[in-house]
Amino acid sequence: MPAATVCGLANGLPSVSVLPPSTSGHARAYPAESQTIQVRTGFRFRTGLRLLGGLRFITGLRFVRGFTTAGGFGSRFAALLVVGGLFSAGGMLGGSVASAETSGAAAAQISPVAVPVPPEPMQAPEMSVGQDELVVRSTMLEREQRWADVVAICETAARKGTLAPEVLQRYDLAKIHCDLGRRHCEQAFRKQLSRLAETDARRLYAEVLGRISSHHVEAPQFSRLVSRGCRTMDVAIDDPTFVSLYAPQATPERRAVYRDQVARITAGRTITSPVEAETLAAWVARAGHATLGIPPAVTLMEMTAAAVGGLDEYSAFLTNGQLDDLYAQIEGNFVGLGVELKSADDGLLVVHVIPASPAERAGIRAGDHLVGVGGRSIGGMNVDEAAQLLQGPEGSVVTLAILRAPAPARAVTVRREHVEVPSIENVRILDPAMGIGYLKISSFQKTTAADLETALRRLDVAGMRSLVVDLRGNPGGLLSSAVDVSDLFLERGLVVATRGRSPEEDFNYSASRPGTWRMPLVVVIDGDSASSSEIFAGAMRDHGRATLVGTRSYGKGSIQGIFPLEVGGVGMRLTTAKFYSPKGLPYSRVGVEPDLQVQSVARPAAGVFVAQAGDPFLDAALEVARRTVAARPVAKPVSRTTASR
Repeated sequence: MPAATVCGLANGLPSVSVLPPSTSGHARAYPAESQTIQVRTGFRFRTGLRLLGGLRFITGLRFVRGFTTAGGFGSRFAALLVVGGLFSAGGMLGGSVASAETSGAAAAQISPVAVPVPPEPMQAPEMSVGQDELVVRSTMLEREQRWADVVAICETAARKGTLAPEVLQRYDLAKIHCDLGRRHCEQAFRKQLSRLAETDARRLYAEVLGRISSHHVEAPQFSRLVSRGCRTMDVAIDDPTFVSLYAPQATPERRAVYRDQVARITAGRTITSPVEAETLAAWVARAGHATLGIPPAVTLMEMTAAAVGGLDEYSAFLTNGQLDDLYAQIEGNFVGLGVELKSADDGLLVVHVIPASPAERAGIRAGDHLVGVGGRSIGGMNVDEAAQLLQGPEGSVVTLAILRAPAPARAVTVRREHVEVPSIENVRILDPAMGIGYLKISSFQKTTAADLETALRRLDVAGMRSLVVDLRGNPGGLLSSAVDVSDLFLERGLVVATRGRSPEEDFNYSASRPGTWRMPLVVVIDGDSASSSEIFAGAMRDHGRATLVGTRSYGKGSIQGIFPLEVGGVGMRLTTAKFYSPKGLPYSRVGVEPDLQVQSVARPAAGVFVAQAGDPFLDAALEVARRTVAARPVAKPVSRTTASR
């Protein structure tokens, strides 16, 4: 086994207040007149939110492949801010826009800070050996129509902007296949779609195009959005599930006629406005109805979903169920089993069991394989199909086939119950002699800041003199939560700034409340620490408040607004802005670099600290905390209570 070493490197947010429009007309600077906000706890979500996403729930389950969002304000909604991690076609969940109730904090004044112009999207570099392998593997998977696997192997590179154009097209096609299957395996979505009139579907398409036009972080190319919608319909008319539901006349001959008609409709047309895009989509919908019997509302809904999904790596169309899941995610509770899952060849792998959940009481453990649900094998089934089988009302029971090698599969009956999802975990004193406390923030939820303060008081009573905050694997969450958490450790100053194409997205979030916790901090990050995690880590770094240990963070620096739409009970996640550190540094595709880089090497290098325990990240953090605890005695917090927040 390689020895773990730590190599030194140079040093390089519970509720959001309702945000009035910024008076700044500049999206690339921190002008003095930009809106500065001080946040307080107490969310009441009903109509709009801003996300830095990353929490990954699917109706009572939690899937490893999550989503990322961060926010925006529509003309009619105050948006909830979520800054979050990573999602994939196998486990995306939705979001919504929510209004927020606040305690009426006054805006803090800050000095203007220059923000560098964010880098242009990276062009695909020349093909390297790794990219050559990606081309070969994705080509093979495409031939086998293993679309979810194409997404899985390409997603990270796509988000970092390093996919070659050939692979990028294949990746987008795979996403279309996966998104199509996900939408139409959801019963609630199918039910709503069956009742949707053509006029309402056209109004929905127009609403989405309008929001894209006014709020997307980049100026939209409507021709490309319509083209992707047509491509989605081209995929749909060959999909057996879609055809059985909506295309009763889809014979090979009629498919050919339909494709010819769509080609004639779109040939030579340049679409430069939402109105032109809506008109062309209506023509395509009529062609689908006349030749294949597809209800026009179905075609318009598919073109709506395709338009949002083709904007960038984080914008997405959200079905009815995905919106409901996001509400549960933000609240930090849901009805379900209480397990975190990811795909496996024989079904689903249990990655984590939520403490005190029905799954834990039933004896399910991390590492177990879920191979059957209700007497039905789920081997080879996609995540969304499995999720449908696991869903159910509170109080109902489900029988699971659990495999724990080397024993054979056994039947376990679990009752679906209300489950609280903690965002603060493993609170303890790591080194009683030195007074080093430890806690893990697994996500940034509605109650994270209040729960964190409760944990800090417990540690304070236990003799804490220094604190290790573990953000590894934290994909993000609420932007406001990241700001509130940062405010617990900062006396004043900028925490994060957001800048978008629309001036309505320009905000400076500031910390200024008294009673700050002043103990020395060590923050642990890794490549899966994203969005809200990066906001917290970046703020601690820029203010010199903590030592960062680990590996460079993910680099997800954009904000998605989650908006419920007026028709059909569906919603959209729309990238509306990017966010920057207090010193004006970008996060997108850059991440946060740690002060101490943790590496595993074959032999310990001369002159470096060698970690002896099984967790080199935690070893490094402990070493830093032990060196600093005597130098900076902690001051007790003053007038800092949950009620005051």
